[in-house]
Amino acid sequence: MRILHTSDWHLGQHFMGKSRQVEHQALIDWLLEKVAEHKVDAVLIAGDIFDTGAPPSYARELYSQLVVRLREAHVGLLLLGGNHDSVAVLDESRALLACLGTTVVAAAADPAGQVCVLPRRDGEAGCVVCAIPFIRPRDVLFSQAGQSAEEKQVSLQIAIKTHYQTVFDAAITRRTALAADLGRTLPLIATGHLTTVGASASESVREIYVGALEAFPTNAFPPADYIALGHIHRPQQVGGLEHIRYSGSPIPLSFDETRQQKEVLLVDLDADGLKTVTALPVPCFQALMSISGNLLELKVAIVAAAREGSAAKPVWLEVTVKEDDYLIDLPARIEGLTEGLPVEVLRIRRDRGNAVARLEAQVSETLDELTPSDVFARRLAQEELADELQAALTERYTSIVADLQDAAQ
Repeated sequence: MRILHTSDWHLGQHFMGKSRQVEHQALIDWLLEKVAEHKVDAVLIAGDIFDTGAPPSYARELYSQLVVRLREAHVGLLLLGGNHDSVAVLDESRALLACLGTTVVAAAADPAGQVCVLPRRDGEAGCVVCAIPFIRPRDVLFSQAGQSAEEKQVSLQIAIKTHYQTVFDAAITRRTALAADLGRTLPLIATGHLTTVGASASESVREIYVGALEAFPTNAFPPADYIALGHIHRPQQVGGLEHIRYSGSPIPLSFDETRQQKEVLLVDLDADGLKTVTALPVPCFQALMSISGNLLELKVAIVAAAREGSAAKPVWLEVTVKEDDYLIDLPARIEGLTEGLPVEVLRIRRDRGNAVARLEAQVSETLDELTPSDVFARRLAQEELADELQAALTERYTSIVADLQDAAQ
């Protein structure tokens, strides 16, 4: 049995004023080529199929196109709901898509409904799946009055672990019955759309259990042959384990993902379990680059970036300005540097502003633990000043604070 594991497509994403429709269309075309080339039996998308709960019409068209084209290729498709997906939107066509060889599991409310069998290309049963989508706390947990945040986190973790075990037990029962009929044992895989302990995220990943479950421990997963995860956009093994994987998103969804090699995973299994996992690199369908420096350095970097673009498909740029970030006419200067080049600046960031924002965030988190002198020292550390000047400024600041405190008394 050969499965193609992918996740986090985010169809319909509106990226800083830009549509990703062309990229997603190219992704589908490429995916169908690889499915045929590698004789894939079934495709599994582990959540966040859409970017929003109300996807635009073109995103729904791409979704339908994927279903139909895989049906024509005699390839099964399993679609799991993610934290971005609307349960109602996925459920509205679930029965119809079942007639086209596609299984949709939108919510985790019914454990029995999360056990499915994916077929091989020849129509025979290929593997049993614990098809677990994004788990919302209300699906598995009843809130209790008086619980602390830590107690709620522990309760949710236990509830999710129990849910996985319940679905896994039902899958074992289903596999045992199939083995009696088929005369062979099917591999068993599980899915998930959540953050696990040790997973490395990116800025486009939104936290899904705010104030509750921060990360699910890997040892709480049931002993499936392979665990196909979604939600984290960076492809990675979890805890160094070969059989627990994030496929990552197939296209970069934020500028901090541009240096990642995007991929999908070919997963080969048989009656003995997992055999191999092979990463297939996904081509870059739209060049995104993040560059930084002062205006002189940016001029060189923009010219270099332009070599990756064309008039029909300019490079999308994020520009972080250093040293010259105080200039009022910064956008106009950047526009002048890009004039006539196949690049398009989607975001301009001022390095000093970012540093201040980081400082403010740090201070706001522990403000009651800091003295005014601590706050001043952290702000001063953001500047490149001689030691003598730092000492003079610190002395002057301390004097002003003392005067204010005396006046207040």
